[in-house]
Amino acid sequence: MTETAGRYALIGAGPMGLAMAKVLAEHGIAFDGFELHSDVGGLWDIDAPRSTMYETAHLISSARMTEFADFPMRKDIAEYPSHRDMRSYFRDFAQHFDLYRHYSFNCEVLNCTPLGGSGEGWRVTWRDESGATRNATYAGVMIANGTLSTPNIPAFKGEFTGEMIHSAAYRHASQFSGKRVLIVGAGNSGCDIAVDAIHHAASCDLSMRRGYYFVPKYVFGKPADTLGGAIRLPMPIKRVIDGTILKWFVGNPQKYGFPKPDYRLYESHPIVNSLVLYHAGHGDIRVRPDIDRFDGNTAIFTDGTRAEYDMVLTATGYRLDYPFIAPELLNWQGDAPHLYLNCLVPDRDDLFVLGMVEASGLGWQGRHEQAEMVARYITGLCADTTAAHDLQKTKAAGFERATGGMSYIKLPRMAYYVDKTTYRNAVGGWIARLKGAGT
Repeated sequence: MTETAGRYALIGAGPMGLAMAKVLAEHGIAFDGFELHSDVGGLWDIDAPRSTMYETAHLISSARMTEFADFPMRKDIAEYPSHRDMRSYFRDFAQHFDLYRHYSFNCEVLNCTPLGGSGEGWRVTWRDESGATRNATYAGVMIANGTLSTPNIPAFKGEFTGEMIHSAAYRHASQFSGKRVLIVGAGNSGCDIAVDAIHHAASCDLSMRRGYYFVPKYVFGKPADTLGGAIRLPMPIKRVIDGTILKWFVGNPQKYGFPKPDYRLYESHPIVNSLVLYHAGHGDIRVRPDIDRFDGNTAIFTDGTRAEYDMVLTATGYRLDYPFIAPELLNWQGDAPHLYLNCLVPDRDDLFVLGMVEASGLGWQGRHEQAEMVARYITGLCADTTAAHDLQKTKAAGFERATGGMSYIKLPRMAYYVDKTTYRNAVGGWIARLKGAGT
């Protein structure tokens, strides 16, 4: 049996787990990977037990702005790849960097318990592919099990007697066939699914609590996220310029019945979908306000209107969930762990949360940089470098999330949102310092 006491336990073989595995191998840091599914890819594998993919799902960012810098996507891949393209991409990534050999598949991590203070080791318990419960001692734990697998289930007044599902249970548009459908929540998934529903459902309504900014996938014939300039504009100027572009290409969503956003552009994640506006403009989708209550198969909305439905699909997002570790170990505050640069626990150097970071345009490369910083931090501590000890002191001294001064709206999904430039500059700065220390 492999000796585990000097190794790290890496939980998850989705894109963030794979990035971390690659960097750990490059830096000679011993680890064992654990993956619940039989293959890599995380939620991008629609067949994975906790995948939330649906048949028509595609990236909302373009391939070139999303890919790992040292492993570009194929030249023949679509500009906005499907989930099947992404699954193949991550499998190819794992093959190319010889990562499969580091993982045990069909393994569910059940518990991670520290044996003492930072550096004293961890007891990790898991259920293996045979169903047997096993455990071992590890030097540290790296959590990369994703952020979008545990549904955020809303509570409603009254009782709905029709069919109610969360978007996590949605797979194909035939689920809507012949039904009067109400979709609750107009995030990116909600809008995607609404567009699916109109082709199969008897009717499709979209209930929205607040307004959103809509961004087209293409501007001047190119993916919208590829048009950013090299110079970072002050946010007030950027809002004016980008807001003007949105008016040119999107128009005024309020004329289709969408509510006006009660926050400024970039204070929440935009909706990268112009088809929902197209279909709303054609009357295929009817926009409704928030739900006040249900009465049988009737939804009563906050404006007093009501309508009958056969199915309600709640596209109300996901909540962070690390069921195998005590929340207090993660410095949990509000809706998310409060970690330095979204990954470093303030009072431990043997516990890391990877991939708990969202930002417009961050891509997988931004997450790869997070992994590199963690690996260099570990090797720096082992080498007793000044840079590593400076990082240790910084994360222990108190910090703010890397928002770049942005006031994001108070929603669970925004609790770990960062400003891309601020975040990458900070991570890149630490990588440069740790490199300079000879790690």
